[in-house]
Amino acid sequence: MQDQKITEKLNELKKLLEGDLFTDSVLRKLYATDASAYREIPLGVALPRSEKDLKTIVRFAWDHDIPLIPRAAGTSLAGQVVGNGLVVDISNLNRILEVNEKEHWVRVQPGVIRDVLNLHLQPYGLFFGPETSTANRAMMGGMVGNNSCGSNSIVYGSTRNHLLSVKAILSDGSEAEFKALDKKAFEDKCNGKNVSGPLEQNIYQEINRILSDPENRRRIRSEYPKRSIPRRNNGYALDLLMEAEPFGESDEPFNFCKLIAGSEGTLAFMTEIKLNLVPLPPKAKLLVACHFESINESLEANLIALKFSPLACELIDRYIIDCTANNITQRENRFFIKGTPGAILVVELSRDRMEDAQETAQKMIAAMQEAGYGYHFPILTGSDSNKVWELRKAGLGLLSNIPGDAKPVPVIEDTAVDVQELPAYIREFNLILKKYNLSSVHYAHAGTGELHLRPILNLKKKEDTTLFRTILEEIAKLVKKYRGSLSGEHGDGRLRGEFIRFMLGEENYQLIRRVKDTWDPKHIFNPGKIVDTPPMNTFLRYTPGQETPEIETIFNFDQYQGILRTAELCNGSGDCRKTHLSGGTMCPSYMATREEKNTTRARANILREILTHSKADNPFDSEEIKEVMDLCLSCKGCKSECPSNVDVAKMKGEFLQHYYDANGIPFRTRLIAGFNTMNALMSKIPGIYNFVISKEPFSGLVKKIAGFAPKRSMPKLYKTTLKRWYKKNRHNHFGVMPPAKPLGKVWLFCDEFTNFNDTQTGITALKLLTRLGYEVEIPEHDQSGRALISKGLLRKARKVAEKNVRLLAGIVNEDTPLVGIEPSAILSFRDEYPDLVDKPMIETARNLGSHALMIDEFLDREMEKGRIARDLFTKEKKLIKLHGHCQQKAIASQVPTKRMLSFPEHYEVQIIPSGCCGMAGSFGYEKEHYDLSMKVGELVLFPEVRKQPDEVLIAAPGTSCRHQIADGTGR
Repeated sequence: MQDQKITEKLNELKKLLEGDLFTDSVLRKLYATDASAYREIPLGVALPRSEKDLKTIVRFAWDHDIPLIPRAAGTSLAGQVVGNGLVVDISNLNRILEVNEKEHWVRVQPGVIRDVLNLHLQPYGLFFGPETSTANRAMMGGMVGNNSCGSNSIVYGSTRNHLLSVKAILSDGSEAEFKALDKKAFEDKCNGKNVSGPLEQNIYQEINRILSDPENRRRIRSEYPKRSIPRRNNGYALDLLMEAEPFGESDEPFNFCKLIAGSEGTLAFMTEIKLNLVPLPPKAKLLVACHFESINESLEANLIALKFSPLACELIDRYIIDCTANNITQRENRFFIKGTPGAILVVELSRDRMEDAQETAQKMIAAMQEAGYGYHFPILTGSDSNKVWELRKAGLGLLSNIPGDAKPVPVIEDTAVDVQELPAYIREFNLILKKYNLSSVHYAHAGTGELHLRPILNLKKKEDTTLFRTILEEIAKLVKKYRGSLSGEHGDGRLRGEFIRFMLGEENYQLIRRVKDTWDPKHIFNPGKIVDTPPMNTFLRYTPGQETPEIETIFNFDQYQGILRTAELCNGSGDCRKTHLSGGTMCPSYMATREEKNTTRARANILREILTHSKADNPFDSEEIKEVMDLCLSCKGCKSECPSNVDVAKMKGEFLQHYYDANGIPFRTRLIAGFNTMNALMSKIPGIYNFVISKEPFSGLVKKIAGFAPKRSMPKLYKTTLKRWYKKNRHNHFGVMPPAKPLGKVWLFCDEFTNFNDTQTGITALKLLTRLGYEVEIPEHDQSGRALISKGLLRKARKVAEKNVRLLAGIVNEDTPLVGIEPSAILSFRDEYPDLVDKPMIETARNLGSHALMIDEFLDREMEKGRIARDLFTKEKKLIKLHGHCQQKAIASQVPTKRMLSFPEHYEVQIIPSGCCGMAGSFGYEKEHYDLSMKVGELVLFPEVRKQPDEVLIAAPGTSCRHQIADGTGR
C-alpha cells in the first residue's frame, strides 16, 4: 500500500495544477506497464495542461525528491516509462506552435502526434521524415526521447538528425534552450553568459571537461559502435557531441540536442521542440515484395537492393506472415503473398516519374535473380502498397497473438550492426539461439542493419526468466564483436541499461554517469534508466513461477486458454490510442476523450491486474474493473483492428454477468435487456406507447425513471410488427410480382429491431427479395439476443443462442442462407454464438454462422454471380454517403454494402471515414453516457453528414446508427 506521506505530498501538488493528478489505485495500475515486459506501480499519474504545470511539477519534485517519469503514448519496448515515480503524461501538451514554410521547420509541444503533425504539414508540401510503426499515436516528445527511426531511415535517418532545438525545464526548475552554438557561443555558456542559471552553466562546463580530454575522446571513438551504423542508441551520444567544433576539427556547431535525443527523459523535461522538415517525397512510389526461401537469402539480397537507392528495405519473416492469416484485418492485406516464403523483403522505391521507378524495380529484380535470390517479385503501387505497409506495421502486435504463455519477447529485438555484416551476424545469432533450443522472429529494418529479433519465451516460468537474461548476455557479446549497438531505436530503458557498462566500457560508462549527475544531481528524471538500472530480469510484468488462475466463464475463451490469457494478449503496443484522423473504429471513447483510461489497452490491463492478483471467489466483483469498463461502447473495433485481436467487448460482457451475480442486476439493465419482451407487449398498443415516449411531460418522466438522457429521442414502434405483416401478406407475394421461376430460397431473420421499430425496412426487404426472384420465408426463431449480450446477461443470451441454433441449423445452408437486415443481430450468429453455446453445439453454431449473411452480403454475392439484372433498377443518378456499422466493420466488411448500393447504373457510393457513430446500442441512451456518445458522433460522422445537400442519400445499415444520425444532425 502506498505511503500516506507520499499521497499527502502529491495531493499538495494536485492543488497547484491546472491539469489533473491521480493517486488512486486504478490509474496507477493502468500506468504500471508499457509495451515492454516490465511492470512497476507508480506513485501517481499527472496530466499537465500547460507549460506552467510542468514547471510546477518539476520544482515540486526537486523540493520533495519525487522521481518523475515522462510518458507519451507508452509504446516503449524497453520499459522506459515504467517506474515507481510520478508518471507525467504529456498527451495534453499537443499544440503545433509555428510552421516556417520558407526555412523548413516547425515548433511543437511534446505531445503532438507524428502523423497528426504530418497531416497539418501537407498543405505546405513538407513533412517530418522519421516514421515509426507507431506513428499514428507516437508523440514527438517520445520520439525525441527514444531517438526513433522507422522504416524509411535509410533516407531520413533518426529523430536526432532532424532535431534543431529544444526548450526544457532542468531538474532544479530553471529553464533552458538547447540549440546549435558556434565555438564562441559555446565558450560563453561555459563562462556563465546567456545561461538561465548555475545548473545550465555547470552542464556546459562539465561536457567541456569531458570532451576536451584527448584520452576520453580516444576511448569513446574506440569503444562506441561503428560510425557506419546509423542506428546506435546505447547510452548518451557522446560520440556525436565530440565531433562538434569545440572538440574536433570540423566546423559543425555544438548542439546538446544530439545528447537529448535518445536520453529517454533522464536529463531534462522538454516543453517545446523545433524540428527540421523535408519536402514531401515524389509521388511516384512503388513496392517490390521480394519472396525468398530463407532469412539468409533475403539478407544477401538486401545488399543488392541497397545499390538501387531505396526509400526502405523491410523484412517480414514467416512467423509474421503466418500470424496475418488469423487476423481479421490483416487477412485482407495478404493478397500479394505467393506460396510459403521463409521471408519477404519489402523494397520501396521512389522516383520523380513512375516510369523511372518501374525501370529501377526491374533492374533490381534482375540483379537479384542473376545472383540466384528470390522466386516471386510482385510490384505494388497505390492502395496496394498501403496494405503491405499496414501488414508490416501490425507485426509487433501480431507477434503476441500466439495462444498460451510463451510469446516472442522483446529482449534482443533492437540490435544493429553494419548492414554489410548483417547476414554474417544473423547466422551467428541463430546459432546461439539454436544452442538454447530457441527460435526467433526476424522482421523490420534490414536496410539499415537492424532486425527486430524476438525469441519465444514464457516469462511466467523461472527457467525462462533466467534464459531471458542469458540470451541478452550472449547476444551482447556477439553485438560487441561486430562493434554494433545493442539498442538501435528502441532505447536502453530497464532492459538494456545495465549492459551499457559492458558494451561501451567502464570508463565510458563513468563518463555517462558524470553527464547524468551534472544534469540531474538528485536523479529525479526517470531514474533507473541508462545509469543505475536495476537487473534486467527484475520488475517483470509476470512474477517468475506464477500460476495462471483458471477462471470459469460463460463465453468460451478456449482459443487463448481462458479469459486471463485473452486479456494478456494485449502487449501494450497502443494501437488503440490512434485518433479519429487515423481512421478506423478502435477505440471511440479514447478518440473522444484522449484518456489512457479509455483505451482498449487499459481495459485489458485492468482485467489482467485484477484477475491475476485477486484472491476472491468471484474476481470479477471489482469496482476497479467496472470503472475502466464503463466507457467501453462494445463497438467490436478492437476485435479486428487490434493486431492481437483483443476482444474487449466479449470480455466486458463476461465481466458484467459475474459482477451482476455479486451485486444484482440494475433496473435499467433489466429494462434494456428486456427490449424484446417489452416491445412485444407494447406492440399491442403502439399508438399509446409512441405518444407517451415522445410527448412531455410523459417522455421526460419515462426517461428519468429508466435512467435515459433527457435530450435523447426514443425509438418508436411501427403500427404493426414485421412478423404480423409477413403472415398477412405472404399469400400474395407481399404485393409485388415475382418472376415466373424463383432464383432460390432465403430465410429472412426477423430481428427484434426490424420486427418492432424498423418494420418498414423489413417490409421493403421482403418486397425487394421477392421482386428479384427469391422465395422468402421467415422461419421460426427467437430474438437475436443482442441486447442481452451487450448488457452482460450471458446466461439468458446463451439460452437464446442455443434455441436459435437448434431451430435454424437444420434448414440453413449455402443454398438457403439466413439473411438479416440489422448487422448486430445477424452477425451474432458468426461472432458471439459459437463462443456462447454449449461445447457440443460449437461446430453446429459455426456452420450456421458461416451461412448467416447481412442482406448487403447476400445481394452483393448474387449480383457478382450475375443472377440479378442491373436493368431492374433505377437509372436515376444518385450519390450515397455510407456509414458502416461497427460490428459489420469488425466481423464482416463494408465492401459488399458499397458494391450492392453501387449496383444501379448511376449510383455512386462514398464511404464516410467514420468509426463508431457513438450510439452503440443502448450506450448513447444512458444519461451518463449521452455527452460522450454525441462527442464521438462529432468526431467525423456528424460533420460529414451535415455538409451533404438534401439530394445526397445518407445510408447506414445499423438501426442505432440511423437513430444517432437523426438525433445528431436531423437527417
